[in-house]
This record gives sequence, C-alpha cells and structure tokens, in this order.
Amino acid sequence: MAAQSGEKNVKLRVAEARSRDVGRKIARIDRDTMRRLNVDVGDFIEVIGPRGREILKVWPAYPEDEGMGIIRFDGTARRNLGVAPGDYVTVRPIKVEPAKRIVVAPISGMTRIIADPEYLAQVVKKNLIGNPVKRGDIIDVPFYGLRFVVTSVQPSAVVYVVDDTVIEVRQQPVRPELISEGVPRVTWEDIGDLEEVKQKIREIVELPLKHPELFERLGIEPPKGILLYGPPGTGKTLLAKALANEIGAYFISINGPEIMSKFYGESEERLRKVFEEAQANAPAIIFIDEIDSIAPKREEVVGEVEKRVVAQLLALMDGLK
Repeated sequence: MAAQSGEKNVKLRVAEARSRDVGRKIARIDRDTMRRLNVDVGDFIEVIGPRGREILKVWPAYPEDEGMGIIRFDGTARRNLGVAPGDYVTVRPIKVEPAKRIVVAPISGMTRIIADPEYLAQVVKKNLIGNPVKRGDIIDVPFYGLRFVVTSVQPSAVVYVVDDTVIEVRQQPVRPELISEGVPRVTWEDIGDLEEVKQKIREIVELPLKHPELFERLGIEPPKGILLYGPPGTGKTLLAKALANEIGAYFISINGPEIMSKFYGESEERLRKVFEEAQANAPAIIFIDEIDSIAPKREEVVGEVEKRVVAQLLALMDGLK
C-alpha cells in the first residue's frame, strides 16, 4: 500500500461501471488521480456523496478513461452515495484495517433454510475476500439465492476481509425494518445494450432534475412524460426502475387495466390517488404499464368511462410540477 501523503481530497466525475465490475466494490481511477492521492492499485479510497460515504478498492482505469478525471463504480455504490453518472464526488485516501471478525445474518423473509452455517460462512468469505465491509452492507450469494446483512464488524467501523477473518453466520433473521430498501435496486449496469435509449432517457429526465436553471433560462418546459414502446420483455419496466434508482426517485408501478372500473368515477379516483402519492413523495416516477388500455387514441375512444379516464389522466399530467 502507498503511504497516505498525497492530496487530501480530489473531485471526480462519476461514470457507470462496466458489467464485469458490478458487485466487486472497486473504483476505477486513472494514473494521474492515483498519483495525486498517492495510492496504488489495491489500496482503499473513501468516496463522499450527498447521501453518504463508500469505501472502495482502487483499480486501474480503462485506457480510454486516462486523463478524463472520472471515477467508475457500480450502481449499488451510486445509490448509497446519492449520485448518478455525470455527478461529482469527493475522493480521498483512507486506511482500512484487516477484519478480525464479521457477523452476518439472513434477511427476514428468506425462504431457504440455513442448515450449515459453517459452510455458508466459507461461501460468504469467498465472496468478500479482499473487499471492504461495514455494518449494514447487504451481501448477495447469487448461486444459493441468499441475502445477508452485516450486523457487526471488528476491530473498526470499516474493515477488509482477509484469510484470517472469522465469519459468523447467525440463523436469526434481521427484521426488515432495520434494512433500508428504498427505491428499486436496479441500476443502468443491469440493462444490457439499449445504450442509445438509456442516453435519451437520461437527457430527458435527469437533466431537468439536476439543472432546472438551464430550462428556466431558455424558457423551455421539460417533458412530463415518456412513452416507452416495444414488445413484452424488451426492458421497458427495467428502464423505468433503473431511472428511479439512479436519480433517487420514488417509484410507483401500476397496470393500466387495474385502473379501469365499472363503477362511476372509481377509475378517475384511482388515478388521482396515484398522482397524489407521487406528489407527496416527490421526486417520483409513475410507471403505467399497458397505458393503451386506459388511454387509446382519441378517435378510438367510444365509451364514456374511457373518455373520462383519458381526460382525467391528461389533467393530472398537466398539473405535474
């Protein structure tokens, strides 16, 4: 490890991690940034965002990122920090002690029975070796379909796992209210391809939220909705969830057919409640699946219920801020 005598703080622009780096708790920075921070590959850095701090392991930047002043880390870290690609974070070197003991517990609601805690401890340790760990971290063991939460670490608040670290797996589940789930955990890295679509959505939604002054100065009103169309299974819902996660927005998902009711005024009332919930939890994203079932083309609307629902939906969208 390098001696901690470089610059105390460096500001870097956030970029998406590539799929190969997801879940590895690494941050890719270029050689110039390593020199300024006086850190080497394998050292640890503290990344500070508006919502919190993350400890990540230093990893070399991709050749095309050299000299760009960017830092790449995955969506889980971005969510914890409250940042999205394009935002700036403060980075500084930090000394992390090797872990002596780490205690993990299953998350309440996990259906699989933990029959052999010692074997599971070995599996968890294999997944964590060399990585920084702190209390409250969620640990996924995908092959076994298990999720754990770190309940205790020793000897300090943040440690990294080594061969001598003792991992203890508790059988008593942790109560769900002690674990912060928040918005969906889907990130941009979870969506394969669709790069052009992701870029357009980010320009339409993220830019007005982060820089509203630009739209005010130009006298442009940002769009209040996006229409995603395509066959089932092409990633429309996944895109909406990833967007909500990346910008830290409240996410509401409804199915169009569920809005419709045979009773007078009930369909409109259901729509109003959805928009009221969104306004109470702003910023929020309302995702309406199969919207054509409640808002077909105007010339195709024949029933009175459909006409009222379309009118109510348009009025509610016009009232969004």
